[in-house]
Amino acid sequence: MTILLPILGDQLSLSLASLSTTNPEDAVVLMMEVAGEASAPRHHKKKIAFLFSAMRHHAEALRAAGWRVDYVRLDDPENSGSLGGEINRAIARHKATRLITVEAGCWRLIKEQPGWGGGRVPVDVLADDRFLVSRAWFADWAEGRKRMLMEDFYRLVRKQTGLLMEGDKPIGGKWNFDHDNRKPPAKGTAYPPPSQFPPDAITEGVLALVEARFGAHFGDLGPCALPVTREQALESLADFIALRLPRFGDYQDAMVAGEDGLFHSQLSALINCGLLGPMEVCCAAEQAFKDGIAPLNAVEGFIRQIIGWREYVRGIHWIAGPEYETRNHLEATRPLPAFYWTGDTKMHCLSEAVRATRQNAHAHHIQRLMVLANFALVAGIDPAEVSEWFLIVYADAYEWVETPNVIGMGLFADGGLMASKPYAASGAYINRMSDYCRGCVHDVKKRTGEGACPFNSLYWDFVARNREKLGKNHRMLRMYDGWDRFDDDEQARIRSHAATVLDALAPSD
Repeated sequence: MTILLPILGDQLSLSLASLSTTNPEDAVVLMMEVAGEASAPRHHKKKIAFLFSAMRHHAEALRAAGWRVDYVRLDDPENSGSLGGEINRAIARHKATRLITVEAGCWRLIKEQPGWGGGRVPVDVLADDRFLVSRAWFADWAEGRKRMLMEDFYRLVRKQTGLLMEGDKPIGGKWNFDHDNRKPPAKGTAYPPPSQFPPDAITEGVLALVEARFGAHFGDLGPCALPVTREQALESLADFIALRLPRFGDYQDAMVAGEDGLFHSQLSALINCGLLGPMEVCCAAEQAFKDGIAPLNAVEGFIRQIIGWREYVRGIHWIAGPEYETRNHLEATRPLPAFYWTGDTKMHCLSEAVRATRQNAHAHHIQRLMVLANFALVAGIDPAEVSEWFLIVYADAYEWVETPNVIGMGLFADGGLMASKPYAASGAYINRMSDYCRGCVHDVKKRTGEGACPFNSLYWDFVARNREKLGKNHRMLRMYDGWDRFDDDEQARIRSHAATVLDALAPSD
């Protein structure tokens, strides 16, 4: 009897449920590089290289742990190009009598998994227990709620995990130190460089393969010095705890031209693919607070990103259903502008965010939310196009985490299921939290006229054109009061300027 254990590219954990419930002597682990998953959609070259290299290294770790591993490379001449095709070939190759797999993170594969093997062998699909909250737990919590506020969820998970707790009370007397975590970048601040891991022979082989097969995809492939093993992931975590976490809280919302990491962890891709566990990361941060290495506001803010937002958006993804990605509450239909791919725009904040994305397959959360998603929101860009772009370009992006963050948080396309108001902002926010505006040809203090910052007129135009849907939102009342204080002529100038900005946007091919 041979049990086949297919492992996906974001399931690179030695404690995966299918491994934990199976005897290595009875099983063959199947890992697959397939063109269908790399090209639909056409993922960032560095994202593909990161995952293929991490997969190949993980296969070696599995072998060292005593597992038989059948690894299908992309350049295998018999490679069918699809997960289903490779599973069928492996069943025949190993005469498998049973298949055990762990649920995928997207609706398409969730629907396919029970049918893997074409009915020839029984298929067990196990829950992914690498998260702190199960799908069933979240569904029970969400049942009957009109609005599922993350803060309510976060407090429950804090109590459940015991992180930063003293009995039933939060350490420091507050659940949330977000108010302390909004400092603009300070002049002269030195930002620690990211951890660097020169490519070994395995990674070099992957880089050559990706360049040959996916060279036309978006993004820069080199230089590539990403962590791709469990050991390197742990080193990256230790590096963050020692060098970045102490100042992460203060500057987590800051943006600085040419500085792509600042004090952010850049661990999300490692957690989301399984090389790090969410609880071990949170415990390391909590220990840093206990040891006096990092202050409470930094540690609480970081832990909230993981046990709050990460777990929360996963729950939203599953309870909202596969149609969630098609929601478009504000009826935005404008095509995605070409500069999201090229970075060719005079708006310095956007060109910087796209540059970081192109070079690193990464941008930190404020660049994503308050620059890239904010522009798409106020410009009325089609949410489906924006969502697909985010899924393509970031190494940490998978459907379960990307779709709620973009559709719900970034674009308010779900009508308020996640966020209590749209995260729309004018150029003033970007100016306050970054140094981008000092290097921009646009004047952030001007709403209209030559050289005016496009974010300003687009923000007010967004407020005006969505009044029917947003005018009764209590958190938008101040914005509408501000709009109503403009006289008719100023309102007309603002909307005319916004129309000029929008008409000048070249759509992507």
